[in-house]
Parts: sequence; structure tokens; C-alpha cells
Amino acid sequence: MNAVFACMLLIGIVVETVKNGGDAALASLLAGANEAVTLCVSLLGAYMFWMGLMGVMQRCGLMESLSRRLRPVIRFLFPDADRAAAPISLNLAANMLGMGNAATPFGLEAMKLLNENNPRPTVATNAMCTLLAVNASCLELLPTTLIALRQTYGSAAPASVVLPTLLSSACATIAAVILCKVLSK
Repeated sequence: MNAVFACMLLIGIVVETVKNGGDAALASLLAGANEAVTLCVSLLGAYMFWMGLMGVMQRCGLMESLSRRLRPVIRFLFPDADRAAAPISLNLAANMLGMGNAATPFGLEAMKLLNENNPRPTVATNAMCTLLAVNASCLELLPTTLIALRQTYGSAAPASVVLPTLLSSACATIAAVILCKVLSK
């Protein structure tokens, strides 16, 4: 991926330089870097808030409670995910809150635990494929990152995407679960 991104960057610089000159290319690079830093700083507050909230939820036992409540769903989706149930629950909970970056460490931990009992460690199991599909389709109850982005860029109604996001992500997750269950047989 590094090579692909490096090639894309170099092609962009060459095209901008040929089209508009070296000064314009440099100005574009600096403006893009400035925009990236501004975006990261503006999202930092939202990430800190939600990560802090998840930390508080974890320390006071709410995440364990959520994990228990999600257990029937986890058993249906991942029948052989004994030790991986907790990180899977945390991954799903983080995704439901729109915190994909917070979900990633839990997903990686779940994959590691799912692979421990894998008779062919280089081949993904049905549970691993299901976790990947459900994680990618990502049922979002509250798209916090998207709302923060819309607010950063001055949207008049940053939360207006909640219902469309819920409906589209629910359809995607249902389709992913159905495909995983059909293909696993």
C-alpha cells in the first residue's frame, strides 16, 4: 500500500506541476497538509470524548453488561467464539457508536483469539469471515465520526445523517450476516 500511495502522490505532484507550475504544486501540497492537520485537530475532541466515555463504560462495568446483552447475538453469529466473545462485543459496540477507530483494537484481539483454535491458522474460519463482514458492514446506531466531520465543515444540520446511516448500515449488516450464514454451509 505504501508504494501505491507514493505513486499516487508522485503522479499528483507531476500533473499539478505540469498543469500549473511548481509554485502552484507547492501551494497545493502545503494547503493539503494544513487541511489534514486542521481536520485531525478538530476530530480530536470528538475522539477523546467517545474514547473517554468508552473507558468509563468499561471501568464501571457497562461494557460487560453490554457484552452480556449481546451474548445471544454473538452466539448466533459466532457459535464457536468462546473466549473471543468479549472483544467481539466491544468491537460491535464501538462500531454501533460510530467509533470505527476504537473498534479496531477489539477486532484485532477477537481475530487473534478466533485464530487460536483454528486447525489451519493461515486460512480464515467461518467466524473470522463473519466478524470481518459484520465489522465492514458496521451497523451504526450513532455515526459520531460522521457527525463530527459534518460539524467541522459547517453543516447546518450535522446530525441529519443519523436515520439514513442507520437504515443503510442495517441493510448492509443484514445482507452480510445472511451471506455469511449461507456461504458457511
